[in-house]
Amino acid sequence: MNMDHKDNQSPQGEMARILVEFLEVAITSIVFLKGVYPPGAFERRRYMNVVVHKARHPQLREYIHFAVSGLLPFVQKGLVERVAIIFFNNENIPVERFIFKLTVNLSYGSRVEEADLEFSLRSFLIKLPLSEPLTKVLPHDCRWEITAYFRSLPHTTASKDAELWIPTDTKQWQQPPVITPIKSMSSEPLGVQLYLEHPSLAEPKP
Repeated sequence: MNMDHKDNQSPQGEMARILVEFLEVAITSIVFLKGVYPPGAFERRRYMNVVVHKARHPQLREYIHFAVSGLLPFVQKGLVERVAIIFFNNENIPVERFIFKLTVNLSYGSRVEEADLEFSLRSFLIKLPLSEPLTKVLPHDCRWEITAYFRSLPHTTASKDAELWIPTDTKQWQQPPVITPIKSMSSEPLGVQLYLEHPSLAEPKP
């Protein structure tokens, strides 16, 4: 991923690059974990010294890559609050959401210790496979998507990257979801929480 020199100089630029690369790997790992595609659609790779799965199918790989890398300028500016991987049933209703909640310290001025940040993020990749018992069995004909929640909407006129993101018409749950924490980290200039959301038992049935 090419970044210009100016971005590399700022702690937020360096942190955003590492985070976006991590999210691409983590989202691919979640899709593998959920068994949406046959195991042959993935290949084993090492990343941050952890065995992870990379998508072999070009369309799957490109969808994840372009969706996540498109968030880079917005992560840098602290605009991205959450990144969700949402799995739907055949009625287009969410049955499970993996949520990455992001907190970026925009006033942080020191150099980012890449090794420390990667060590913290690596723990998410180790924890993810262990979280499978907490997840729901998905219906066979499910679909999924990546959704980003912004703290404020980016100006489409000011950024071509913003044009890649369209407002979602995803159905929302009527009741507050059941939340299951998986992993969290807090180290300057970045905080990340990963948790699962499932519909409440009180959720109206379609």
